[in-house]
Amino acid sequence: MGQAIGDFLPLAAALAINPLPIIAVVLILSSSRAGANGLAFIFGWFFGLGAAGAIMLAIVDTARASEAGAPAAWVSWTKILLGALLLLVAAKELRSRARASEGSQPSWMGRVEIMGARMAFGLAFVLATMNPKNLLLIAGGAAVIAETGIARGQQAIAFLVFSLIASIGVLTPLLIYFTMGDRAPDILGQLRDWMSRNSAVIIAVMCLVIGLKIIGDGIAALTG
Repeated sequence: MGQAIGDFLPLAAALAINPLPIIAVVLILSSSRAGANGLAFIFGWFFGLGAAGAIMLAIVDTARASEAGAPAAWVSWTKILLGALLLLVAAKELRSRARASEGSQPSWMGRVEIMGARMAFGLAFVLATMNPKNLLLIAGGAAVIAETGIARGQQAIAFLVFSLIASIGVLTPLLIYFTMGDRAPDILGQLRDWMSRNSAVIIAVMCLVIGLKIIGDGIAALTG
């Protein structure tokens, strides 16, 4: 299981720094029911990662991702494909950087202040499971775990660790809210503004680095 954790660490870290869910939780923490809605968002995010991961693990495990303790050839080709898709996402984000503006933010961001806990939970679940970039990273994490050939119970524990690491980004604003007192609004506002201004660059660099890593791992497994 240690090998799986070491291999998926960059993928989980990439999920953790995805700007959109971080901006969402910061906005929620600026609403009238900040504490309750913030916690609901965290649970929704974590539950969404778990649901997506369980499905991905079931798929790759059924398809026999490991053969005699080594990754199956199809897993290596899948990783190369996932890496190529991430490179395309990086290119798309860089092209869209010049067009990025405050007005280009998703429409739901303007309704965060009137959200209840259920809506916050649902929003987090959707952001975790329906975002194509997130799904690519989750699929990559599931493939890395399954290809090690560890037992299903260990796979579940490994993906739990994956989810915890991937949740650091959305947990950090909540920690700031509960621990920084009167300073929290200013800190969270600065974080939101910085993430909004640089979201395209963050996503592009994240996808570029992770995409190249996944492609390299896939090629190494095929030729090793």
